[in-house]
Amino acid sequence: MSIHTRARTRVPKRTILRLLGPGLVAGAADDDPSGVATYSQAGAQFGFGLLWTVVLTYPFMVAIQVVSARIARATGEGIVANMRTAFPRWAMVWIVVLVLAANTINIAADLAAMGAATSLVVGGHPALYAVLLGAFCVVLEVLVPYRRYAPILKGLTIVLFFYVGTVLTVHIPWEQAALGALLPQLTWNADYIVTVVAVFGTTISPYVFFWQAAEEVEDMKLDGHVRALRDYHGHIKPVLKRIGVDTALGMGFSISIAACIMLTTAATLHQQGITNIETSAQAAEALRPLAGPLTFFLFALGILGTGLLAVPVLAGSAAYAVAEAFDWRSSLELKPLEARGFYSIVAGSTIIGALIGLSPLDPIKMLFWTAVINGVVAVPVMAVMMRLVSSRKVMGPVAAGPVLRIGGWAATGVMALVVVAMLATWAMA
Repeated sequence: MSIHTRARTRVPKRTILRLLGPGLVAGAADDDPSGVATYSQAGAQFGFGLLWTVVLTYPFMVAIQVVSARIARATGEGIVANMRTAFPRWAMVWIVVLVLAANTINIAADLAAMGAATSLVVGGHPALYAVLLGAFCVVLEVLVPYRRYAPILKGLTIVLFFYVGTVLTVHIPWEQAALGALLPQLTWNADYIVTVVAVFGTTISPYVFFWQAAEEVEDMKLDGHVRALRDYHGHIKPVLKRIGVDTALGMGFSISIAACIMLTTAATLHQQGITNIETSAQAAEALRPLAGPLTFFLFALGILGTGLLAVPVLAGSAAYAVAEAFDWRSSLELKPLEARGFYSIVAGSTIIGALIGLSPLDPIKMLFWTAVINGVVAVPVMAVMMRLVSSRKVMGPVAAGPVLRIGGWAATGVMALVVVAMLATWAMA
């Protein structure tokens, strides 16, 4: 029976743990190695001067992630599946191509960083580790249901809390940090604006939009008693409340870690005169005040944990987008023979990413520029999502109200503005 025709027979009592779902996973996956590198570079290069970007992006990322989850719950389908009926085919194809390309590049950067982090601890060639880790990810993605190993990988990301511990350990001029967080000091130069785009791009990333929408649909299928909200209006408010709480907490986790990474590198690397992070070893040094001799080990564990969590999300969100475009069966819970096209994209994007990771490009720079690419790609994707969520034809009675529309379009407008500013500085240069 289709999820569009099922009815919820009862609403189970929600505890706080039951309120946490795709939004929390999306928030954890958002702090991937690209995010760690970008926030580290921002803090090292500009000190506390870019903390305002973290404050500004939180309400925007909550708004746009709520939009993605709401589209899925209202229609029972992902973002691209809704584009198939609401937009011209050429627009859908362009969005899918952009997301597939951006995600594959992101996978390459994450695997390269994971290889470099492994080499930092055990020695050996980083590129070899990147390929081996890529192969390991393919095996996990194809042969093991995601929900079985995701909790273990999420546990590894606990190492990111060492950045929180370091913030409490090192001396931070809190008045200066507060000024950096609340009073933006805009500078019209390419390095500053590119870093702003990178922070925005790694925080408000297209792959996280597609992932949260896809996981909402997966949850509907697994529940067994759920139908699309536009077809069944009985429990709209509890569902929307769950989405709001789940997303706010998930993105709150993500942005809190981002702020701590930026504070840590501003108080350590920037104060030591290290304003350009070129190696994993330099990035790891931010943890030394707390981690001491375990600095490299804990940094590597954090990069591996976040990378192993993010790579399946990146490959999966790309595969969901392609599968929805062609109306293929798609689910990380299905066996490979049950969803050949879907899993071919999952495996293919990971393998291609691993091969790109063999390039001589510096992993830290790859991570940073991946964030910039995500910032550019996010603009058209966000515009499409806002058109969908505002349409009563698509969403029915669950179409976005004024507050969500204002928040979503504001996020889209600000993202577009910083991307245009970046292109303008390049043109002037």
